[in-house]
Amino acid sequence: MISSFKELKTALAGLAEDEYREFVMKICPSERPFLGVRVPLIRDVCKKVSKEKIPEILAVEPVGYEEVLARGFLIARLSYDEMLKWFDSQVDAIDDWSTCDTFCSAISKIIKKHRTEFFEAKIDELLDDKREFAVRVGLVLLKACYVEPDYLHVIFDRIEKLGARKEYYIRMGIAWLLCDCFIKYPTATTGYLVSCKLPDWTYNKALSKICDSYRVDDETKALVRKMRR
Repeated sequence: MISSFKELKTALAGLAEDEYREFVMKICPSERPFLGVRVPLIRDVCKKVSKEKIPEILAVEPVGYEEVLARGFLIARLSYDEMLKWFDSQVDAIDDWSTCDTFCSAISKIIKKHRTEFFEAKIDELLDDKREFAVRVGLVLLKACYVEPDYLHVIFDRIEKLGARKEYYIRMGIAWLLCDCFIKYPTATTGYLVSCKLPDWTYNKALSKICDSYRVDDETKALVRKMRR
C-alpha cells in the first residue's frame, strides 16, 4: 500500500514512458512537467493508496501533470462531503483539458447521487468563474451528470449566458455539451439551437460534433447540416 505523497511520486515515476510523455505534451496545453504515465496506470496506482492517508497526500500541492491527475482520482475515492472539501483546490490545479475531463469523469458517480445540492453549491460558481478551465469543469460536469429533462432548460440558459466567452476550451465544452443534449433529447435541443444567440463558431462546432457522432443517424445528420450558419 502507498501511504505518503513521496511513495505516490515514486510509484508514478516508475511507470513513466519517454515516448508517451512526448505524445501527451503535444496534445495537452499544461505548463506542468510531464512524466509520461498512462491514465489507467495512474488510476491503478491511486487504488493502492491507503484511504486514511488520502487527506494527508491531498494536502501536498501538486507540481507535475500526473500528480494533478492522481489527486483527482484520490478525491473521487472520498465521501461526498469530503470530496467537496478538496474540490476547489483541485479546480485551482487544473490547467488543461485532460486533467479537467478526467477529474470530472472520476467524481461524476458521487455527484449523480447529490445532483441538487452539488448544483446549488458549485455549478453556477464554476460557470461564472473568470478562469477558462474552471468554467470547463462546470460544463463537463453538466455533461456528465445533468443531461436530463429536469435540467435541460437550465443547461440551455447557462450556455446562452456563456456565449460571449471566447476561450477555446470553453467553446469546445459548450459544443460537446450541446452534442450530448441533442443525442439524448433531439427535439428539445433543436428547439434551443434554432433560437439561440451563440456565436457562429460555437454554434457550428456543436453541429459538427452532432454530425460526428455515431449515435446520430444519417438522415438526422443531413438535417443538422442544413442548420449551419
